[in-house]
Amino acid sequence: MLRLYPILMNVRLKRYKKDFEHSYTFGVFPTLELLNYRTEHVLGVVVHPKGLENQGVAKIQAICQEANIPLEVQERVFPRLGARENDYAVGVFKKYTSQLDPQANHVILVNPGSTGNLGTIMRTMLGFGFNDLAIITPAADHFDPRAIRASMGAVFKINTATFVEFEAYPGVYPRTCYPLMTDGEHLVQEVEPRPPFSLIFGNESSGLGDEFRTLGSSISIPQTGGIDSFNLAVAVGITLYQVKLAQEP
Repeated sequence: MLRLYPILMNVRLKRYKKDFEHSYTFGVFPTLELLNYRTEHVLGVVVHPKGLENQGVAKIQAICQEANIPLEVQERVFPRLGARENDYAVGVFKKYTSQLDPQANHVILVNPGSTGNLGTIMRTMLGFGFNDLAIITPAADHFDPRAIRASMGAVFKINTATFVEFEAYPGVYPRTCYPLMTDGEHLVQEVEPRPPFSLIFGNESSGLGDEFRTLGSSISIPQTGGIDSFNLAVAVGITLYQVKLAQEP
């Protein structure tokens, strides 16, 4: 019977809970992103025997060998963690904190509730050149394996900071804010924000409260009367696309 390395034996390899000090990547590509961008936080990697012929797994093995990262081949841990056997690889890493770049443009999510949306937003941010994310709690856990899977590892390339209330954010990062609201003052395609700025988005069920109108220039996405609002991840994608267009010469 195969044994886990001692460093992994000291970690509770159980189905993820938010209060854990560690988390997991499920799948070859997110695990590679973890190894490439957050090497110093990796505790180890578990590989499924069925994945040993996979080219991505071969890359994982090479990185682990070069960086002296524990790697174990076994299958029993996959169902225990909630991973699928065709995920082939599970990365185990220690949670970490990040600092936002004060000179960069930020995305702010106020109380996002869906791990799927959160992961999709992080991936979308990278696609449009946004690398700094502020999350106002309570919120979905960006280290939840479901969020990591949805982000396809983008979480490891983004600076993410959490704040217990929105009021704690502007004191650290003063800049122009653009809250997205269904009845915003300006259409998103008409706005040309000057860096550094922050784009603020509310949660999936209630959006942003009226108190956010006083924080800057509120913006809206034009839509038909067939819906009450766009999905949060879709709204973020549309807004980032329009803002990126406005910034291009």
